[in-house]
Amino acid sequence: MNILILGSGGRESAFAWKISQSPKCSNLFIAPGNGGTGSYGKNVNLSVTDFKGIGKFVLENQVDLVLVGPEEPLVKGIHDYFLADSSLKKVPVIGPQQEGAKLEGSKDFSKEFMQRHQIPTAAYKTFTKETLTEGLSYLETHRLPIVLKADGLAAGKGVLICETLDDGKAELTAMLKDAKFGEASSRVVIEEFLAGIELSVFVLTDGENYKILPSAKDYKRIGEGDTGLNTGGMGSISPVPFATPEFLDKVEKRIVIPTINGLKQDNIPYKGFIFIGLMNVGGEPYVIEYNVRMGDPETESVIPRIENDFVELLSATANGTLSEVELRVSSKIAATIMIVSGGYPGEYLKGKTISGIDNVRDSLVFQAGTEFENGLVKTAGGRVLAITSLQDTLFDAVQHAVTDAGRIYFDARYFRTDIGFDIL
Repeated sequence: MNILILGSGGRESAFAWKISQSPKCSNLFIAPGNGGTGSYGKNVNLSVTDFKGIGKFVLENQVDLVLVGPEEPLVKGIHDYFLADSSLKKVPVIGPQQEGAKLEGSKDFSKEFMQRHQIPTAAYKTFTKETLTEGLSYLETHRLPIVLKADGLAAGKGVLICETLDDGKAELTAMLKDAKFGEASSRVVIEEFLAGIELSVFVLTDGENYKILPSAKDYKRIGEGDTGLNTGGMGSISPVPFATPEFLDKVEKRIVIPTINGLKQDNIPYKGFIFIGLMNVGGEPYVIEYNVRMGDPETESVIPRIENDFVELLSATANGTLSEVELRVSSKIAATIMIVSGGYPGEYLKGKTISGIDNVRDSLVFQAGTEFENGLVKTAGGRVLAITSLQDTLFDAVQHAVTDAGRIYFDARYFRTDIGFDIL
């Protein structure tokens, strides 16, 4: 099979690493890819939202399957674009159609979906610019802290937790009246704050059947001890020790099954990944959010634990035969450390030469914000490299990942050394 992966981050590097091992894959293309994905297949200089260019490439290169990494092309309807084209509609796209992608593309849509299908989530109300006055009045009746969520995609920055009523009112006004997050905050969901421990559960579905992939927990704060600004993720671990079989049974019965059945009842076709962001509140699972793709950096911890031929799983998803495949997961524990550019998550440095990747001994290196230039790997993004170690214990996995991260160097590099310590 000829396979095309869309995306350029650490998640897509993990996909490419795994797919390149499959005897079922003849040619692997990554569009646009990064400085490291070229070692698994061929990078293609195409934007993930250039649907016309992607379609042309797929036909010219006889691509048999397209795996969509990031959310933007899904929310903008790449799957629908393929289905609407007579020459492309036979090429399977792993990732939902536009209606299903609203689970991530619209917070209001996903909350209504959860309410409609009795899926446990925080209480909420949605407001627009026209109902700002009502929203401000509603805040006065709301418990602190206050959670504000931009309805649309805001590059991971559209969720605010306000500790005071004054902050809540100021931020709601900024989001609705002043378009703080642009079009994404033309609608704002005000949500009850849930106190608990976060984790992520990933589901792969062919629209009828599903497989629950390994659980993971990511670490969003830039600083040690979970302090400082939020980021796209500074590291992750898989599995999550507190996600016991009993807890995961509740997740499956109360959340996964109602989600899959809800999509069917609402006539929303769905082939692809569902990322379920959960809060464990005293042993009870609540959905914080849905994403319609795999998370990053959780993918870099989850994918190395999957023992199946990944192409076999993707093909079964495309063909509707996922129930016939037995998912095999390693009992080993994965820890992933993100090495980031100086200044991240604010304005960060670019173009720094990376050395020492070959010195890594006990870990996998998934490149993320990198580019290959004149024989050198250079930094090109905020989150640069994901270092994943797979070991028998969480302590060993974290130790090896941190040690190997220290063997890699570029100017002003930074990484956390305490990923997983809250659980250890």
